[in-house]
Amino acid sequence: MHLVVIAWLYVALMMAVAEATNTTGTVLGAIVTFVLYGLLPVALVVYLMATPARRRALKAREAAEREAAVRAHAEAARGHSEAPDAGGEAAAGPVAPVREKT
Repeated sequence: MHLVVIAWLYVALMMAVAEATNTTGTVLGAIVTFVLYGLLPVALVVYLMATPARRRALKAREAAEREAAVRAHAEAARGHSEAPDAGGEAAAGPVAPVREKT
């Protein structure tokens, strides 16, 4: 892939040199030619071709963060010797008892 990029930039540079050295050409035209035919298309193609690699790197980073969080949670859980409800008392009900009508 790098060879194609280098070759295309070389061709665009030669087009720009031909534009600058032509009797009716200008240096500004050579710069515009190099940017529009060389730099912009190559930058776009390289960006699009690198998208899968960026996605893989993002997924790998997220997986590493999840694994670190799970490890940290396991370390914190190992620090507590008893479960939160190990006091022996029944848990309070979330719903208040209903009164009977007399």
